[in-house]
Amino acid sequence: MTEPDKPHEQGDDPTTGEPELGAREAEAKGRTDIVVFGVTALITVFLVTWGVASTDTLSTAATAALSWLVTNIGWGYVLAATGFVIFALWLAFSRYGAIPLGADDEGPEFRTISWIAMMFSAGMGIGLMFFGVAEPLSHFVEPPPRSAPPLSDDAVETAMATSLFHWTLHPWSIYAVVGLAIAYGSFRRGRKQLISAAFTPLLGAKRAEGPLGRLIDILALFATLFGSAASLGLGTLQIQSGMQAAGWIGSVGTTVLVLIIVVLTICFIVSAVSGVARGIQWLSNINMVLAALLAFFLFVVGPTVFILDLVPLAIGDYVRDFGEMVSRSGATGGAAMNDWLSSWTIFYWAWWISWTPFVGMFIARISRGRTIRQFVGGVILVPSVVSIVWFAILGGSAINAQAGGANIFGSGGEEAQTFAMLETLPISTITTVLVMILVAIFFVSGADAASVVMGTLSQRGSIDPNRAVVVFWGAATGGVAAIMLIVGGEDALSGIQNLTFIASVPFAVVMILLCVSLVKDLRDDPMTRREELGAQVLEQAVISGTELHGGDFQLEISAAEDTEEEPGEESGRGEGGSEGSRG
Repeated sequence: MTEPDKPHEQGDDPTTGEPELGAREAEAKGRTDIVVFGVTALITVFLVTWGVASTDTLSTAATAALSWLVTNIGWGYVLAATGFVIFALWLAFSRYGAIPLGADDEGPEFRTISWIAMMFSAGMGIGLMFFGVAEPLSHFVEPPPRSAPPLSDDAVETAMATSLFHWTLHPWSIYAVVGLAIAYGSFRRGRKQLISAAFTPLLGAKRAEGPLGRLIDILALFATLFGSAASLGLGTLQIQSGMQAAGWIGSVGTTVLVLIIVVLTICFIVSAVSGVARGIQWLSNINMVLAALLAFFLFVVGPTVFILDLVPLAIGDYVRDFGEMVSRSGATGGAAMNDWLSSWTIFYWAWWISWTPFVGMFIARISRGRTIRQFVGGVILVPSVVSIVWFAILGGSAINAQAGGANIFGSGGEEAQTFAMLETLPISTITTVLVMILVAIFFVSGADAASVVMGTLSQRGSIDPNRAVVVFWGAATGGVAAIMLIVGGEDALSGIQNLTFIASVPFAVVMILLCVSLVKDLRDDPMTRREELGAQVLEQAVISGTELHGGDFQLEISAAEDTEEEPGEESGRGEGGSEGSRG
């Protein structure tokens, strides 16, 4: 990551460059919003206490709630996620695509190469490490209901298409919607970097800062907490499996999982409050290099030709099956399809939505000066390309090994399958340790930023939240992650899926309304108004010229003080005197 070419502070007024009053006050005082912080903290403490005191009842309640939600509103998630894809692409190709995320004459804050590099960084994480092998392999051995026979050539196509469906356009369109709303409101309109501030055009400034705005920020904070906890839970499971694969530990119980959570939580809390941003940036860059080296190693020593064949195959199958994948529902697959959707598609949509406040703020912060078209293109395309390559290499290696007789799928849960695949290749001990390091650093570098974002949401948009608040949310993330794993029991992943989905439901509604608010904001943008006014003036000029002179007239632009209108002539203000058009 490079230093910005043009340093700006969030909340700057786009015309003066000075922070708006509300942003200055929030940044200077760092005052905690008692309502936002207090309500979310109480709910979190209640859930953690419930999980500790009566794990079985919380597990039963979460399972029952998930079942009801998937059956009754799962269709809404499927439609909403696809709607966000359509909405983001429509914005990019519409007349709003040229609107900059900043002042009219403002260039990009970061150079394109640096911006793309940071997009690549955001596109990687624990999710890709955890599911890079597990997802394609799972869909190959146990394809989605009503799709393809297990372990067949058709299952290979279905496995890769479904993996890309979950990791390319849909998740990054979800992130783009929130990131775009925050970036536009902050850099173009001079508002605070809060989710509630993006609702100003829909609610009005007073209501956006009132009870309704606080409710929106509470939902954003709650979603971020559970999204971060889900990532911590996945990272914990994978590190535990890596330690088993390396022979460092034997059988694993709840105690070991909780200890891993405690260690990771302490690491990212220390990182978040230490102010060593450059150190974490350095670690993140090192992690990108290590991830690239791992992928290159697997590509070279693994089934190279098979991997190369998978890339165009996966893209083609994804495009071909897109309509079928977005329309999967219990209406055609019954209970089996509902179970599959809750474990995969709906869980992913819920997880992505729960991460949008954090990822949205991140990509918004690095995108000042980009146009909406550039923003949408970069946010969606760059991480999608990374995902295609990643799944082709890791997933392709696992599928090839499974088809060749290695029982990777039967080696354990999703968290163990990556290490089982590595054991079929050279120097597996080294690559196993490398994967554990990658998972740990990915989580620490991401979770420390998520803790700061939760602090920002708790303290009225302050970019430097109080350390005590950051520590609290870091500890809360660890507590919720532990409860997720304990609630899941032997199938620890189910507890993560259940609680993540339930926590994200309210924020999904917030995101739908956010789209409405953003369109209302863009319709009132100065650039949009100028275009509309110019079109009206030109249309009226053509109508008047046609009425007075038939088809023989001309439109002229000249300086206002030099303009002497002849009967039947239309003139306007411009930068010089030149003939505009002739009919």
